[in-house]
Amino acid sequence: MMETSDPPIVKLPQKRFYRQRAHSNPISDHNFNYPSHPKELYKDKCPDNKTWDELYPSRGDRKVEFADVGCGYGGFLVSLGETFEDKLSIGMEIRVKVSDYVMDRIESLRALHPGKYQNIACIRTNSMKYLVNYFEKGQLSKMFFLYPDPHFKKSKHKWRIINPSLLSEYAYVLREGGLLYVVTDVEDLYKWMTSHFDAHQSFKRLSLEEEKQDILHDKLLNRSEEAQKVERNHGSKFLAIFKRI
Repeated sequence: MMETSDPPIVKLPQKRFYRQRAHSNPISDHNFNYPSHPKELYKDKCPDNKTWDELYPSRGDRKVEFADVGCGYGGFLVSLGETFEDKLSIGMEIRVKVSDYVMDRIESLRALHPGKYQNIACIRTNSMKYLVNYFEKGQLSKMFFLYPDPHFKKSKHKWRIINPSLLSEYAYVLREGGLLYVVTDVEDLYKWMTSHFDAHQSFKRLSLEEEKQDILHDKLLNRSEEAQKVERNHGSKFLAIFKRI
């Protein structure tokens, strides 16, 4: 009688093997492959990029609706997949090792929980440059910018992922009535971001009561690795939600 070998043990990746510096210059010319048009991602093959069907094995005819921009180590992205099982969420991360970690984490979660976590994926890209290469006009219903790099020096404010020129791009890919979420532990950055949103004609801020009624309110403040770090350091968290009008 033939002996059967035990299936390989699947373990979640350990972050200590994927450490990378916290900051990345989004203006520099990183080596990125990106689609020339969002339609490329729906073809059988997309040169140098995975198609949506490769990223989401059970996609069917669904399109990505949620984008976690600068997803870090993917804690909140995983929470999105658990909270909205019928929606496709994408994490977008510029750092090589960090995005590798999230991809390996998702692969391990899928192996550990067959049939689950098929609705989340991660790509390495520069969202400040190539966002519209991935999404069609009005495709997204939710966008998340959680604990973005504050780029404290005034000369580097142009590197901030929330700035007047980029808000128009976010308005382009976000459908009418869609929501954009920002969270930070830096009060000056919070004031910077909210002031630019308030000045933009395509966004209207939700009231505090409306923010608290959002199903993601507590998760935004607690589920990402950065949020947990802020909690350990007894820092403050500043949240704002804007509707695309």
